[in-house]
Parts: sequence; C-alpha cells; structure tokens
Amino acid sequence: MNKRGLYGVFAFMFLLLPLLLFSCKKTDEKTVVVDMKERSQTAADNSSGETQAVRIAIAAIVSPRETAVYYDQMMKYVGKRLGRNVELVQRKTYQEINDMLERRELDLAFVCAGPYVNGHKKFGMELLVAPMLYGKPFYQAYFIVHKDNPINDIGGLRGKRFAFTDPDSNTGKLVPTYILAKMGETPEQFFKEVIFTYSHDNSIKAVSKGLVDGASVDGLIWEYFNDKTPERVRDTKIIYKSPLFGIPPVVVHPKTSAAVKEGLKKIFLGMHDDPEGRKILSEIRVEKFIVPIDSSYDSVRQMQAWLEKRK
Repeated sequence: MNKRGLYGVFAFMFLLLPLLLFSCKKTDEKTVVVDMKERSQTAADNSSGETQAVRIAIAAIVSPRETAVYYDQMMKYVGKRLGRNVELVQRKTYQEINDMLERRELDLAFVCAGPYVNGHKKFGMELLVAPMLYGKPFYQAYFIVHKDNPINDIGGLRGKRFAFTDPDSNTGKLVPTYILAKMGETPEQFFKEVIFTYSHDNSIKAVSKGLVDGASVDGLIWEYFNDKTPERVRDTKIIYKSPLFGIPPVVVHPKTSAAVKEGLKKIFLGMHDDPEGRKILSEIRVEKFIVPIDSSYDSVRQMQAWLEKRK
C-alpha cells in the first residue's frame, strides 16, 4: 500500500537521531547506508489452539515498531478468521523478505512493487490481493525537500544530499535512478551524497530534520501522514510527483496450496463488508482489497529493463 495508505497500514518511527548520525557505514565515496538493525516479530493471539502459525511478513516500508502497531489489529483479524495463530515477521530489507518467501519460510508477504517484479521473475512470486485507495490500485513517488528549502524541482537537487529507502524499492530507489538516467546522470554523479534509510518514514524524517536535502518516498506514506498525523510531514514539501505505478501488493509463493491462498484471499477481499474489518481498514485509510493484475507492474519492469540496457 494515503491518498492515505495501506501504507498508512505501514506508518512511522525513526531511530533516535544520534543513532542515525553515528551508525552509518560507507559503501563507496558518496553512498552511505543507515544501519537500522531493528527487527521485530510478534504473534497475534487467538484461542484456536492451532500450533502451526501462519507467518506473515511486512517489508521495511516503514520502521519496525510503527509497522507492528499498525498491523497488529489486521493480523489479529486474519488469525481469528483463519482460526490459527498469526506471526508478524519483519526484516530490514525487501530482499530479505523475498528470500524468505522463496524458501517458503513465509505464508504471505506485504511487499513493494519493485520486489514483486523481482520475485515474480526469479521464482514466480504470485499476487494475492492489493489495497484500493482513492478508487484505484496505483501509487507514485514523491520527491520531497524541506519546506524552507528554495529547491522547487529535481534539477535543484544537483550537488545535494539525497535519501533513498531500500536498494530494491520502486519509489524509493528505482524511480529517482530512472529519472536521473533520462537526464544523462547517475545518483553518484548528480548528488553530493546518497544515504539509504530503509523505510519511507525514515526518509521523510531525514528531510524534516535536515539530515538530507531531499528524498524520494512512497506517496501513499506521505499522504497517510499528512492526513492522520500531519506534524510528521509539515516540514516537507513535494517538488515532483511521478507517474502512477501498480500499488505494492500482498503476495504468496506460487506453490502455496490453493486452499490456503483462497482462504487468505477471501478474508482480505471481504474485510470491507465486515463491520470489524471495515473499522480496521478505516484506521489505515484503505477502502478495500482487490485482486490485482500482473500487467499493472509492467511500467516497473520497463524502467528496470531500460536501466539494465544502459549498463
């Protein structure tokens, strides 16, 4: 997944400022990685007595503690409807989640558009459902800067510090890299320095606090904060909105049993018709879940292919 967001579903918690400032490690002269070692794993209780829990993973769309808060009610809802315990699994990177799903260590995963395209190509990662927001299952990248920054377009970011989210993120890495390539530039050439924050809320806070001059973030996350907790984005301004892309989906391994897939799909697709489910969706600003189509992600594939040819 706010425009509010499933990514409202996926909302915020930056590590303490000193940790950000002093736990970076260099990957090359101009790129640093913000070391966010935080992991979390929680279990949603039910009284079924079932010993084998359903393992549901959340990629690092927002930082772990905040994600757990927003997903807790949804996971409890899913567990109750399944009659089984549900474990919420989190990892720092999209790749870790993809790898776990490929090894069938997960039953379900909420992923980004880019990791879905990569996983589908590598092992047939399969779409299950996707959130519907503003009447359409699409989202876009927002380029943001501090509200007091005179920069008003992408060109103004030349020679500045910039935040990416995850190396496999569509809005947080692929889109800005593609836009710069169309300008005949690379991130390393164009920016003074690039950092990886590993979640969109971290990138938003990095801009708000002046740790970087700009960032490319998931527009659903920015809109969710703007709608529900506007103080989190009030010090930022949007200088560019990308074209629309297929929204980050909920996925399964292709060899997941048909019964499990259909059971999970039925729960998600029926949430908006159930008073309890509708209340949970309302909190995260999701209208409903729908069945997505693979072609919605072709524009992501096209960007990847174009960039690959330029190497």
